Amino acid sequence: MRLSIRTAALACCVLIGGGLAAPVAATVAQSAPAGHAAPVIVNRALLTGPKLASVNTSWSASDWSGYAESGTYSGVSSTWTVPTVAASASPTYSSTWIGVDGFTNSRLIQVGTEQDYYGGTAHYNAWWEILPAPESVLTTVTYPVSPGNRMKASIYENAATTTVTSGTTSTVEHLWDIVITDVTKGWTFTTVQAYNGPGTSAEWIHEAPLVNGAVSTLARYTVAAPTATGDFDNAGVRHGILATGGSAVFGGAGLNYGLDAGAMVQKNVVVSTPSGVDAALTAFNVAYGAAMPAKPVG
Repeated sequence: MRLSIRTAALACCVLIGGGLAAPVAATVAQSAPAGHAAPVIVNRALLTGPKLASVNTSWSASDWSGYAESGTYSGVSSTWTVPTVAASASPTYSSTWIGVDGFTNSRLIQVGTEQDYYGGTAHYNAWWEILPAPESVLTTVTYPVSPGNRMKASIYENAATTTVTSGTTSTVEHLWDIVITDVTKGWTFTTVQAYNGPGTSAEWIHEAPLVNGAVSTLARYTVAAPTATGDFDNAGVRHGILATGGSAVFGGAGLNYGLDAGAMVQKNVVVSTPSGVDAALTAFNVAYGAAMPAKPVG
């Protein structure tokens, strides 16, 4: 079971694009992950090795796989299918999420699902997080998640503001809506939070989250998305602040395999690989291992 007692946040540094980023807070949990972080970028030269010859993505990391776009963003959206994780002799973990920031900086606002195997049982739940604070896990009593469920989520900046005080410093920050829906089970969770990250990237990621301050071993996963959809689908972005009383509308993400796709490499082995994108440039598949999955047809 997930332990309710957590220790204080642990600061660690991660590599981004070959340089040291500012410390990123990773929450420590004894039996399950409670933290997410910017990608721990793997040296691009490693991709020339024979074990990695099948990888042709524009970036790789030991904790992220999927798509990350660089630009200016005030929102991100997508649908995805909750993966099924296989039994493992030792604990393994995975998270599937969308977010703004994190790829090019150490800030990150995100929402997603978690799929872990520990204690002889698979565990599934939904969560949201704003670095450097720890993740907020949604209770499975009210917000249950099962493998194969179809999820829909969005994060977007709105015109409302709030004053945030830290020590003797006060800043005015915009509020962001974080919304996640389990379409299969019929529940929706919404929270509105202050956030002042630069908004320089948008992501659709399958992750090996942090456990005890270190990147975890990725759970062996499979995804059974509905016919004519991607494992990630309907990827969208926003570039403007939502006016008061407005409705958040997302444009197509315009995903580009050659510019945005990344594979996960752990111990010099590719463990998670994204596909190319569909014709609308808003959907892709992701699979455990080094083999590149087929791109979505729809």
